[in-house]
Amino acid sequence: MKTKGLVVPVLVIVLGITWLLNILKVLPGIDWIWTIGLAVVGVLTLLVGGINKLTAIVGPFLMVGSICSLLRQLDVLPIDREIPILTIVLGILMLIAQVLSLPIPEVLKAEDAQEKK
Repeated sequence: MKTKGLVVPVLVIVLGITWLLNILKVLPGIDWIWTIGLAVVGVLTLLVGGINKLTAIVGPFLMVGSICSLLRQLDVLPIDREIPILTIVLGILMLIAQVLSLPIPEVLKAEDAQEKK
């Protein structure tokens, strides 16, 4: 059984459950579409693009952004702290991508080759 084929159905189930719990007032009023959407795009970035210098930054950054969004909506994390935290996370991810010597994505290689001409 391929696990990639299970990602979308599981995400749809999670979306439905959170939506239902929100309607039933079990969960506080949170913009679940935005919050889950950020996390899904972050995960899909890594699954579809593989791990390279670009996806190693974008994927985790979107997932952390999703967590920060959730915490902000729950009044746990004020906006004036969220932005600096996200800036620090972005810098750390950029540093990690450089230190780990991850491959450059093919899309960026093509642009780099055209610029050298």
